[in-house]
Amino acid sequence: MVHIVERSMTQPVSEFKSKSGLQRIVAATGYSIEGLQSAWRHEHAFRQELVVVVVGTIVALLLPVSAFQKLFLIATLVFILIIELINSAIEAVVDRVSLERHPLSKNAKDFGSAAVLLAVLISAASWAVVLFNRFY
Repeated sequence: MVHIVERSMTQPVSEFKSKSGLQRIVAATGYSIEGLQSAWRHEHAFRQELVVVVVGTIVALLLPVSAFQKLFLIATLVFILIIELINSAIEAVVDRVSLERHPLSKNAKDFGSAAVLLAVLISAASWAVVLFNRFY
């Protein structure tokens, strides 16, 4: 005889996850704006990269290339900001857990930094290819 045992599959739910529908979208938008404001206030690298993105966006819009290429160039710059925000989140979590030096903490921070570097290299290569194809 087979016995079927029902188990409660409910898991603890964070109070931050309790919203649904339009309320969740509005709350998530607010959290995103707060995140961008915090990055602007506290992250030097984010501010520096944002300046590059603004200048690069203006340059991309003025370049005599296709609309798709303009979008591509701008997207690669925004990609750097996205990775920088993730890197900053990793650093914040590591620092929240402990400010003591630890090899795993260093690895986590170095991995985030390496991700930013790769995003910068992808963007630089993309710009180089588009500009080379257009002007040479």
